[in-house]
Amino acid sequence: MNIYDFKSLTDSIHTSLSVNLSPSAVTIIEFIIIAFAFMMLFTLLGLILVYAERKIAAFFQLRLGPMRVGKWGIAQTAADAIKLILKEPLVTKNADKFLFNLAPFIIILSTFMALGAMPFAKGLHALDFDIGILYLTAVSSLGVIGILIAGWSSDNKYSLIGAMRSGAQVVSYELSVGLSLLTVVVLAGSLQFSEIIASQEAGWWIFRGHIPALIAFTIFMIAGTAETNRGPFDLPEAESELTAGFHTEYSGLKFAFFFLAEFVNMFIIAGIGATVFLGGWMPFHIGNWEGFNRIMDFIPSLFWFFGKVAFLIFLMMWFKWTFPRLRIDQLLRLEWKYLLPINLVNILFMAFIVLMGWHF
Repeated sequence: MNIYDFKSLTDSIHTSLSVNLSPSAVTIIEFIIIAFAFMMLFTLLGLILVYAERKIAAFFQLRLGPMRVGKWGIAQTAADAIKLILKEPLVTKNADKFLFNLAPFIIILSTFMALGAMPFAKGLHALDFDIGILYLTAVSSLGVIGILIAGWSSDNKYSLIGAMRSGAQVVSYELSVGLSLLTVVVLAGSLQFSEIIASQEAGWWIFRGHIPALIAFTIFMIAGTAETNRGPFDLPEAESELTAGFHTEYSGLKFAFFFLAEFVNMFIIAGIGATVFLGGWMPFHIGNWEGFNRIMDFIPSLFWFFGKVAFLIFLMMWFKWTFPRLRIDQLLRLEWKYLLPINLVNILFMAFIVLMGWHF
């Protein structure tokens, strides 16, 4: 395949560093380069996704959105970031100060851990575990610990209620996220992201996996949206009931951490969905159509990945600005009475299809 490969770039950087430095020094410098790259990506994702959210919300509500700061309001998020950095970080009198300050860093840490295992393009993959799916679903769920700590340590009843809601929500919906991903793992035969992407060379699993793959994708998008506390599942920070939920008492940079983590978690969920169901960085291929497949290969793999992720993020934003917020009993009923039973039957159906060899 004529797919743009970043492995030659990473190998050349490694070779140039190895000429004059010891192996341990090379390893340390490469860690620093990767950490800096992810920090820059984290910051850019926050700025871009906040701006996109505002513009998409304005589109659905027949408004213009931010237009004052910069051309088409493109510098508005940068201005907001500067404002948050300069604001005084306040702590309530009876708050547990250590846990109060620790909570935002736990959320940021879990987000970075998940981002590190994301395959962005061919050869552009920091961590490629053989249990990649399990690793990502595990570390992406660690953020709820930070939310629970934030709610409890704030000494605010609204924060505590929001944190408890978030805990119940994540524990419930991560079951559906995991089972919907395992439905495709049955097809691919591997938990490793690179292997899952390679198995979609002849076509993405959402098309080749028949009806069970479509059902799994639909459930994944619903459950993934709920796990990131996005609307219409944003009960942990319901403004009309809880002021701002678990981060009511936070201000300045600590509030910015919660705000950024929500948007980067949305990117992570969209990235997992794009990788598992839509082939990740793999171009759109159709079986043995060599001419068509060769044309698709001319589009860089990085464009394929971010294009698919942008599409899924748009779907998640569409959900938020279309459906009204659910009540907590409706949210839990949707998971335990509908999504989870459908998921269990669907994974058995997919296993039967794979056993019979009926998938494309």
